[in-house]
Amino acid sequence: MSNLTTSEQTEQLEEQLSSLEKLKRTTVIGYGAGDFGFNLAFSLSTAFLLYYYTDVAGISAAAVGTMFLVVRLWDAIADLIAGRAVDKTMTRWGKFRPFLMFGAAPLLFMSFLVFHVPSSFSSGYKIIYAYATYAILGLVYSLVNIPYGSLASAVTQSVHERAKLVAARAFGASIGSVILTFVIGAMINNLKSQKSDIVTPEDLVAYRAAVQGAFTKITLAFIVVGTLAFLFTAWACREKVVRTQARVSVRGTIETIKSNKPLGYLCGSSFFYLIGLFAVGGTTAFYAQYVLGNIGLVGIITLVNVGISLLITPVIPKIIDRFGKKKVYQYCGLFTIVGGVGLFLAPANMLWLVLLTLAIKGIGASLINTVMFGLEADTVEYGEWRTGRRSEGATYALFSFTRKITQSIGGAAGAWALAAGSYIAASATNPSPVQPDSAIFAIKATIGLLPAACALIAMLIFVRYPLSDEKFKQIRNETESRKLAAMDADREHPQAPATVSQPGRTS
Repeated sequence: MSNLTTSEQTEQLEEQLSSLEKLKRTTVIGYGAGDFGFNLAFSLSTAFLLYYYTDVAGISAAAVGTMFLVVRLWDAIADLIAGRAVDKTMTRWGKFRPFLMFGAAPLLFMSFLVFHVPSSFSSGYKIIYAYATYAILGLVYSLVNIPYGSLASAVTQSVHERAKLVAARAFGASIGSVILTFVIGAMINNLKSQKSDIVTPEDLVAYRAAVQGAFTKITLAFIVVGTLAFLFTAWACREKVVRTQARVSVRGTIETIKSNKPLGYLCGSSFFYLIGLFAVGGTTAFYAQYVLGNIGLVGIITLVNVGISLLITPVIPKIIDRFGKKKVYQYCGLFTIVGGVGLFLAPANMLWLVLLTLAIKGIGASLINTVMFGLEADTVEYGEWRTGRRSEGATYALFSFTRKITQSIGGAAGAWALAAGSYIAASATNPSPVQPDSAIFAIKATIGLLPAACALIAMLIFVRYPLSDEKFKQIRNETESRKLAAMDADREHPQAPATVSQPGRTS
């Protein structure tokens, strides 16, 4: 095949490999259902956990910031553990799907426990409880999320079909975000009048009990809905990729990761992109409450952000076909820079301008957080091309490790910014505090300037990313041709031990 063009090589391989076939609609929808399930736990924590810990559980912002850093660093380590578990797993259901089938219910139950800090506990015991439940949630999340993220590279090796999967993933996540934000947001908005009337410690206790009841009902419902979503993903998405080794050794994994330069540049750029993204998540409720003066605007802000995502996500495969993943990811940070600076400068009394800058920033966030998953899947093929070993679990785990580090830094940055700005949390002696100007500035900087600065750094790092879509197709075709040649050799010499397995054929 060496004398053929890349397109001609692809046409020949399409006749022999199911991993290059057009995906069924149920497969695409099923993959999106997985991130819908994750967002019932993940986006709930991202959007509301800082608010819940400080204003409902009564834990100080500084203590929460430190906890976010410590626990999310543990989450990052848990990703590496999960990646290793994936790479050494092979079952009759495949390599990845068993984790979805048996880990869904425990994951969502832990989300319930995280949002259920006992009010009878003292401040010290509340912090211990928060550390323990949040750390366990992170471990279970990794054991389900790493296999899910790795699954995309095993379902298809087609650039266009992978673009469909990552778009479906982003769309499912957005649907999950809309549902949880408007359900939770509506309940909090209904309690807004009660919060504004807080005068006595008894009023504060009553308010916290009412909000706790809302979180309890929602997280219990999410256990059922999320589990069904994950089971649908496991049923709809089958592994089709040809692999030469069912399991990869620790040494083989390390060698594969060390040689994967595209993965390194992707992780480096996403590190900065995502710090800005995750710092914003926990700050949104504070921006609505104290900058705009209306906690009920959380729903409108989320509607703008998620609405932009829902509009853009379906056309991302076409955008990728037109410009390529590398260029899209390289330059979409410009939207974050323009929107972030604009949001910081926008007067609070000009809501239309606030929403416009949020929409511009949302375009960048949607493209960044979608295309990066397609890029990660491509780095799996690069690692296999360089070493002959296919290590989806470790590759995605390192990528996810980077995301978890940014979650810890970004989440902690939001909480630390509040503390640096002298944010005053509600307490029994001061149930309805007025925030100083320094706290307002810190909130605006966290939601606007920080993402803009991080996006600029990320764009500069990604300039050296070497893997265009055309280059990816070349190395994929070369690798898959070697595999097919090995399979032909096995058929010619049936007494020799088989060297190639394709779990999707038998699952």
